[in-house]
Amino acid sequence: MSTPTPVEPGHDAIVENDAVESIVHLMPLVLPIVGGVLMLLLASIAVFMA
Repeated sequence: MSTPTPVEPGHDAIVENDAVESIVHLMPLVLPIVGGVLMLLLASIAVFMA
């Protein structure tokens, strides 16, 4: 995400693993599942309180 520093020829660049970039590819699966669980919890609370 930031601009990498220039590397001298002959030296290997150290690749930093960004925590956000390692999780982003899971979002299409995680968000609907977490949303469904949250809706079930809220519905069960509403039924229990009624």
